[in-house]
Formats: sequence, structure tokens, C-alpha cells
Amino acid sequence: MMRGFLCLIGLLIAPLAHSAPPAEKVRAKDLYLGEAYFHAAQGSYFDAITRLDTELWQFHRLDDPKLDPLHYQVNQAEFSVGDFELSYRMHQRAGRAVKAVLEGNVDEAIRNEAAWRLARIFMQKNDATSALAAIEKVQGRIPEKIRNEEKLLRANIYLHVGRFPAAINLLQGIKDQKGFEGFATYNLGIALMQSGQEAAGLGELAKAGLINSGDEATLAIRDKANLLLGNRLISANKAAEAKQYLDRVRLTGPFSNKALLSSGWADAAEGQFDRALVPWSILIKRNSTDKAVQEGLLGAPYAYSKLELHGRAAQLYAVALQNFGAELTKLDASLKSIREGKFLQALVRTESKLDRNWVVRLRELPDTPETYYLLELMASNEFQESLQNYFDLEELRQNLAAWTDSLDSFAEIIEIRGRYYDGVLPGIDTRFKALDSQMRLRMEQRQTLHERLQKLLVSPRPDFLETADERVLREQLAQLGEKYRNDTSASGEDARQRIKRLQGVMLWNIRTTYDDRLTRAYRHLHELDADVDRLNTIYRSFVRSRQAATQSYKGYDNQLRALRPRVQDARDKVAKLMARQGNLLEAMAIHELEARRTRLEGYQVQARFALAESYDRANKKQESASK
Repeated sequence: MMRGFLCLIGLLIAPLAHSAPPAEKVRAKDLYLGEAYFHAAQGSYFDAITRLDTELWQFHRLDDPKLDPLHYQVNQAEFSVGDFELSYRMHQRAGRAVKAVLEGNVDEAIRNEAAWRLARIFMQKNDATSALAAIEKVQGRIPEKIRNEEKLLRANIYLHVGRFPAAINLLQGIKDQKGFEGFATYNLGIALMQSGQEAAGLGELAKAGLINSGDEATLAIRDKANLLLGNRLISANKAAEAKQYLDRVRLTGPFSNKALLSSGWADAAEGQFDRALVPWSILIKRNSTDKAVQEGLLGAPYAYSKLELHGRAAQLYAVALQNFGAELTKLDASLKSIREGKFLQALVRTESKLDRNWVVRLRELPDTPETYYLLELMASNEFQESLQNYFDLEELRQNLAAWTDSLDSFAEIIEIRGRYYDGVLPGIDTRFKALDSQMRLRMEQRQTLHERLQKLLVSPRPDFLETADERVLREQLAQLGEKYRNDTSASGEDARQRIKRLQGVMLWNIRTTYDDRLTRAYRHLHELDADVDRLNTIYRSFVRSRQAATQSYKGYDNQLRALRPRVQDARDKVAKLMARQGNLLEAMAIHELEARRTRLEGYQVQARFALAESYDRANKKQESASK
């Protein structure tokens, strides 16, 4: 129960989001350290931090920490706290632990991995300057498992701070490494282009666009490279060359809609409007909330008008107007839903987040119009950072609510235990006192026997080692001797002689077996010591149990009184932060939707004018044909 109370110390941990992979598996000798590693392996870094913080808090307050199993791994535990905090993206709080690792006498590989983790967190927060300061602390031996990842991260940091030659050298070294071909080659192309080596950069992008892989992320990079090449060539008035790259983009990938749109414009730039209709016809059948699809709805009738099929163009412009009107209606519903707070409710749906593609699934929920247009926004780094913070605040709010209930439960348990033990312990204590008195008496008797045996070693007293039978026999012979002492008859004299012989035999036996008797006495005393030790063990066990019983319901009132206001203060703080973070998310969503609304209204105006023009041209063409 004590550990349950102390876990609430973790209330002071700042609410931030998850990002880094679970900590490396370590065999823990301490049960609670192992529990922390278990939670970290599940991605529950908040639970891992609170439990490990609690364990370390208790460890440093022990009278003899060496008796705690954590003693063997306390340094690993201290590092793991910082590691978990980094994984929870608490780079400011984790900075103390990481600084201790970076400046302390720790293994070089561990120090370098800590610096790499810190740099990665800074990059996720778009703080390239701090990331550069952290990554430059990586010197010497780097763990094999992160060697290439460290180079890729370092190269990305150099790209952000404008150190293009250094980034190019690093990327050229890892572009052939398995699993890094796509990312390194793509970034190398960008670095070369930004450094002024346009031709070389385009060449690397072309290589990235030809990479074969079964990895979805690498395939997405390949599509992105081809799309970038195609759009750049279109901008350079090289539409014919752009087609070969745009045609390489997968029709089912995340960049397929943009590639279809660009492919159509590439054909249109060459005056091949009939060929432009092929990708645009595919595009306009897709989800109408996508920007590329909406633009394609204007592109397809434009191509028909250029082919002088004005009737078909008018039909498609009418379809586009209908779609734009429906989308504007959805936008209005989305904006209204967001302003009513339903957007945040949809984001924290448990059933949605159980799916790895939950962001996509949100758009498919029938009662969530607020998420129709936000897929692209949700995929952005800025929104994801804010969203993860909101998720963590929600998780923390739930934990605090559960802890509040737990405090009430603890108080109830303590009250029930107090009533039970207050009725039971007095009777047990009375019986224990009686048994304790008997035990003390037996211990005194044992000590007396020990002292007597010690004296017999230096001052032999055979009579002290007589058996009970011998004592009885000696008393009987003494009584018989007293009986015949004054008998002067022959029979009396004979009896006295016989008594003396028996007494002599008995005394002879006692004196000649004195050493054996003394040895047996010591052996029996040692056997008694074993029983005494067992008795002492039982005694100490009872004392501990008695203390544990008392400690299970006494001394917690102050802790509970101190924790309740802390929990409530934390709940108030989390509620304010959630409201602030929720407002930020809603503002980002509303800004995105209003920008889409403005663009759709512009598309709508274009479609109306184009529709009228198409009808006019179709009528003129029909009139000319009738003449």
C-alpha cells in the first residue's frame, strides 16, 4: 500500500507527448524497476516514470540502501528515468538526468546514445539549434544499433542549420545502407540542390525515385521524390520530361492524388488535353475532400473545353459546382461542429486510437463531420505535436481522476483495517505477553544450565550429572541406610554392607562416565539451542507481523491529507491546460477549414463562369452546325 501512495509523487511530472521507441530491454533484479521497464516497453512512459521515480525516492531514503535489490542497478535506474522522460518528450526535465550522463563517468556508448536521443527530441520540436548542440556531444564509440540513425539525424540537423557540405558527406556514406537508401538518397538530393548543385541533386532524386523496397515508408519516399522531380520539371517548362517521373508514383500511395493532378497538367502544358483527361478522370472519382481532387474537378472540364467538347465540359462544370456546394455544406457543418467542441471529443475516441490508422478512420465515422477535411492537417508535425500533448493531458486527467478515487478507497481500506485490528490486537497482545513471560523463564533456565556446565569444566561435580533414576536410587539407598543404621543384628550388618556396595557401584558409574555425561549434556544443550533459535525466529516473525499490522492502518492520515490537495491542484492545472491546448487545436482546425472554404468559394466562382462560357460556346456551336 505504501508504494501505491508514493506513486502519486508522479503528479508533478509535466504532461508531454510520446515519440521515442521503448527503452532497451534490461534484465532487472529489482521488482519495481522491472515493472517500470514493462510499462516503458508498452509505450506507457508516464506510468514507467512515476513508478521508477517512486522506487528511487524510497531507495534514497533507506537506512541501508545496500539491502535493497535496486542497489545493484541504481545507476541504470537513474539513467532510465532520463531515458523515459526523453521518450515522453520531457527534454527539459530529462535534461538533468541526461546532463549527468553526458558529463558523468559512464560508458561512452551510453553517453552517445543519450545525446542522440536528446537531439532527436529537439528536432521533433523544430529546435535545430539545440539539436545541433546535443548531437555534437556525440563523440567516440556509437552503439551499432543507432550508428546509421545517428548519421541520418546529424545530416538532417546540418540541413536545417545550413551546413550543406557536411550533410552531403554524411548522406553519401549511408545512402547504400539497407533500410536507409530512400531517406538518405532523397535528403542527399535536397542537400545538393540547396547547396547550388542542381543537376547533381536532381540526379540523386531520380535515384531515390527508382529504389525497390517492400517497406511502405521507403516506397512513400520514392513516390515523394518522383513527385518532386515531376513538379520541378513542370515549373522549368519541361513537362514532357516530367511525365516519366509522375507516372512512377503509385496509384495507391499517399502522393497519388497530387501525382495524378500534376500528370494531367504536364499533358495540358504540352497541349495534349486528351491525354490529360486520363489521369484527371481517375482523380475526380476519388474523395472530394482532397485538394487535388477538387482542383481536378476543374481540370477535367477545362480539358474538354480545350478539345471543343463544350457540352461535356458544361456537364462536368455542373458536377464540379454540385460537389463544391456539397463540400461547402460539409465545411460549414465541420466549422459548427468544431465550435461546439465535438472535434476534441472525436479526437479522444478510444475505439479510433486502437487502430494504427485511426487518423484516417476518424474521417470515416458517420457522426464526425468535424474531421472530414482535417486529414492533411492531422498529418502535419505541428498539429501532431499539439495533438499528442492533448492526448497526454487527457490521459493525465484520467489518471488523476482514478487517483482521486484511489485515495478515497485507501482511506476506506485503512478505516476497515483499523476497526478490525483494534478489536483483534488487544487479545493477541495479552496472549503474547503470557507466552513472552514463559519464554523469558525458559531462556533464563537455559542460561543457568549453560553456566553450570561451564563450571563443571573446571570444577567437576559428578553428582550434578546424575540421571533421574540415579537420583531416585540414591535417595532410596540413603533411606535404607538410615533404616539399618542402628540395627546391630547380623542381618542388619549384612544389609548395611550391601547398601554400601550399591552406593559404591553407583558412585563408580557416575565418576567413570563423567566425561561422557558432560559431553552428552553439551550435545543436548546444543540441541536445545536449535529449538531456542527457532523460537526466536517465531518471536521475531510475530513482532514483524505485529508491526506490519499496525503500519497497515496507522500513519497514513498525514499522507492522505497532503496528497488530496496536490491531486486536486494537479487536476485544476490539467483542466486549464487542456482547455488551452484544446482551443489551440480548434483554432488550427478552424484556420485550415476557413482557408479551404475560401479556396472552394474561388473554385465555385471559376466553375460558374466556366459553366456559363461552356453553355454559351456549346449553343454557338450547335447554332453553327444547324446552319
